[in-house]
Amino acid sequence: MKEEKLGFIFAIFAFFFWGAIAPVYFKEVSSVSALEVLLHRVLWSFIILIPIIIISKQGKVLLKLLKNIKQLKYLCLSTFFVSVNWLIFIWAVSNDKIMETSLGYYINPLINVLLGFLFFNERMSKNQYIAIFIAFIAVAYQIYSLGTFPLISLSLAISFALYGMIRKKVSVGSVVGLFVETMILMPFALVYLFYLINTSSLVFLNTSTYISFMLSFGGLMTIIPLLLFNGAAIRMKLTTLGFFQYIGPTLSFLLAVFVYNEELGFNRLVSFMLIWLALIIFSLDTILKKLKI
Repeated sequence: MKEEKLGFIFAIFAFFFWGAIAPVYFKEVSSVSALEVLLHRVLWSFIILIPIIIISKQGKVLLKLLKNIKQLKYLCLSTFFVSVNWLIFIWAVSNDKIMETSLGYYINPLINVLLGFLFFNERMSKNQYIAIFIAFIAVAYQIYSLGTFPLISLSLAISFALYGMIRKKVSVGSVVGLFVETMILMPFALVYLFYLINTSSLVFLNTSTYISFMLSFGGLMTIIPLLLFNGAAIRMKLTTLGFFQYIGPTLSFLLAVFVYNEELGFNRLVSFMLIWLALIIFSLDTILKKLKI
């Protein structure tokens, strides 16, 4: 029981980090282009993960993975989707669209179910069909009422869902998997770094000490919540862990409205309320299945 309680604590802190600290962090470096922020996220993550892998004695696991061409192909694909997800999130936060990122991560669990149905022939319950249909209505309502397609929200939800789906194909821990993904991105990051230096466009070390200092934390912003999430995942059931994921977008939503004063408006609130209704139905369905009612 103590282990499960510890898992709850890890889960709360992991999703608090993703939902509250990450948006604030990327807001602080919003004066830097999203691509350079992504560059630092990749570069510092790669550097920090090296001693973590050595200390945790996962070197043999890493070498075995690097010899497995099939798994490396999957990781190349997952790398693409996670880098797209990171870039969109960084850009959205920097451009006062935290609310749209919140909507995206609310939609994500429903996209996961839909992908399972489409690609893995996983059966969907009646309630899950209803939840996804309500989510579809929410998106359609936003398009009709606001005249805008929720591209950021759907891009974040779909890219992260595809990332998760592909990572399920690779039987490797999150830390080693993330290290390989950042390793795959490193050549692109270094080429872009060379370009920025060559064109005198690099912000890091060429601007305020505060911004340079914050950019150097890009790796920790990626790794800390991941380690907390791993600590939670090994101590509690995944179905239980799934309910904690709503902490992140809820905190982001509150930040957007009450801290950064992003406009909510009646029509956008209706879209959120429809998504919340869909998630309530989806969550109740999960609980009933767990209790076998």
